[in-house]
Amino acid sequence: MKTILLLPLLAALGLAAPALAHDGLLEPKLHIAAGSKTPRVALTFDACMGLADQRIISVLIENRIPATIFITERWLKRNAETFAIFRAHADLFELENHGAMHVPAIDRPVPVYGIASAGSAQAVEAEVMGGANALVASGAPQPHWFRGATAKYTASSIAQIRALGFDVAGYSLNGDDGSLLGARMATRRIANAHDGDVIISHINQPTHAAGEGVAAGILALKAKGYEFVRLDAVHEEGSNATVN
Repeated sequence: MKTILLLPLLAALGLAAPALAHDGLLEPKLHIAAGSKTPRVALTFDACMGLADQRIISVLIENRIPATIFITERWLKRNAETFAIFRAHADLFELENHGAMHVPAIDRPVPVYGIASAGSAQAVEAEVMGGANALVASGAPQPHWFRGATAKYTASSIAQIRALGFDVAGYSLNGDDGSLLGARMATRRIANAHDGDVIISHINQPTHAAGEGVAAGILALKAKGYEFVRLDAVHEEGSNATVN
């Protein structure tokens, strides 16, 4: 059935449409259960490569705001001091798997945003398990979640990652467009989050204006009375057979 016919049918049945990107890849969505008394969101941050954005980290620690951090082996090797801070605040930070080399976990050769994908099932496994093993070797608990570089996959790579023992972390709100937004726009996006949103932002670009906006957006949500939760603390609903 053509997509143009399938989407109205799914809507009529009350089913979620598959999160299919224009390049034919899947870009899964993830939501958490809405708050019972106050709205709540899950803050998730990718630590891809580069350094650590202390503007965001300091806001999280000073305000006792929990978050889920997706860490690559590449970032881990350059940021041992910040990783130690995360470990020292285990009540705040859930440390999860962002892969070994920040390679998109896609089992066919296709570039995504100019980044070459893993390209095969064997390379996907190396990316996923390399990231997990690096976290555990550095003292973190065994990760439960995986989010690949670019957050895009094929259906078969999602199934493979699930078979390796990981749920695949999508998101519902992009807070900083890969840390490329200006500060004002990043603030506005995050401040306007809805109850149950899983927000993705980046914590590895301390020289980008987006980080200032992300920090301000978090404080704006706090001022509105939002609750912040980690992914390991609530029930989630994800598209494309990524969870549950």
